[in-house]
This record gives sequence, C-alpha cells and structure tokens, in this order.
Amino acid sequence: MSGILPEDELDFRPLDDIVDRSPAAQVVSAETPWWRIGPSWNRVLIGVFVVLFVYYGVTLIQVMSAARSHDSPQVDAIVVLGVAQYDGRPSPQLAARLDHVVTLWNDDVAPSVVVTGGNQPGDRFTEAEASRDYLIDRGVPEEVILMEDEGSTTYESLDAVAVLLQGLRSGSGDGDRVEVVVVTDPYHAYRSKLTAQEVGLKAHVSSTPTSVVTGWTSLRRQVIEAAGVSLGRIVGFGRLSDLPG
Repeated sequence: MSGILPEDELDFRPLDDIVDRSPAAQVVSAETPWWRIGPSWNRVLIGVFVVLFVYYGVTLIQVMSAARSHDSPQVDAIVVLGVAQYDGRPSPQLAARLDHVVTLWNDDVAPSVVVTGGNQPGDRFTEAEASRDYLIDRGVPEEVILMEDEGSTTYESLDAVAVLLQGLRSGSGDGDRVEVVVVTDPYHAYRSKLTAQEVGLKAHVSSTPTSVVTGWTSLRRQVIEAAGVSLGRIVGFGRLSDLPG
C-alpha cells in the first residue's frame, strides 16, 4: 500500500490558517528572552561583552588590592618611580614616594636604591636628580643610589632599570632575575609590578601610605589603570607606555 495520501485528503489550507495564533501561542512568543530574538551573532556579541566585563571587573579588584600592598622582603634594590619635580624640588606626589623609600631603606630592605625619571623639555633637572638629592638630604648614602634619568614612562624607566641592575643577584634561587621592591602611588602599584615582571625583574610592590592622590581622584585613576592593565596583559605593557604613571 502506497504511503501517499489521496489528493482529496491533502491539506491545501493557506499558511496563515495553519499558524497557531491562539492566545497561548502569543504568550509564549512574548515571553521569549530578548537575547534569543534575532540572528545568532547577537548572542555571540553578548557573550563576548559579558566575558570582557568580568575580565575587567577581576582586573579592577586586583588593582585595588595591589593599592593596599606593602610587600617589602629582602631584595636587591628599591626602585622608586619618578613623577613631577619643580626645578629640582620633588612634587608632593614624588616626595611621598621618596619618604616611603627612606622608611624601607632604614628597615634594611635592600642595599641599593634606584631613582628614576627623565625631565620635560626646558627642565634643568630630571626627576631622578631631584629624587637623589631628596634622599641624600634624608640620610640615604649617595654611594648606594643609582640613577635612571632618561625614561619618560613607567615602561621605559623599568626597562632601563632592568639593564642597569644586570649582574645583581638576590640569592633567592630564581635564576638570573634581579629582585626589587617598586615604590609608587597606590593606584599605580599593580601596573608597575606587572611591567617590572615583563621587563625581566622579580618584582614586589610597596605603595606609599602617604600618597597625595586620594579619594575620588584615586578611585578614578584606579578605574583607568584597570583598563590599561586589562589591555596590557593582552598586547604587552610596552605598547601602552604612553599611559600616564
């Protein structure tokens, strides 16, 4: 027996008459989640957005956590990152970093101190020179201070520091990597640590507890830093060297 229906039993009703337009069917349609409406690439984009949002959120938490870090084990050198100076006099922001260096030096954290930072066009002094003189005035011996006085960004300074400190050993069993404590402002701590690691240093970070960057300004900078760190982990911090630090 053939499985083909006789012509008089076939349903030739118009498509509109076949579609279920009952109230129950309309309710199901109305309750369809919005992200399931439209092409499948919409859901892909939403998924990507969610992943990026979570990634940024985790990074922001890490930036905020590092801002409270005061990790200062015995290392090869203390490295202070430069910031504005005024004709040889450290700005309040730089002075706060240097005061923390003095504390770490007095605690015998390291046998050497590295000051960093070049100058702006027209300046008579570099940030490194202003930092060196400030530390000497506060009891840090001149002979233990090394200068990196050309860098204009966090990456440039730390990359030059890695070269400057070649040959030092911490005795920590970590191969050829020199071990340092990086001193900077809290909002800047996490990016500084990751950048130091990228240029080949074994890095700890100790944020200055007397930073002049506080309150909403600090929070805003941490939000910006988290964006920079999120991108820097993907493309490398050398490519983000123009981000202020």
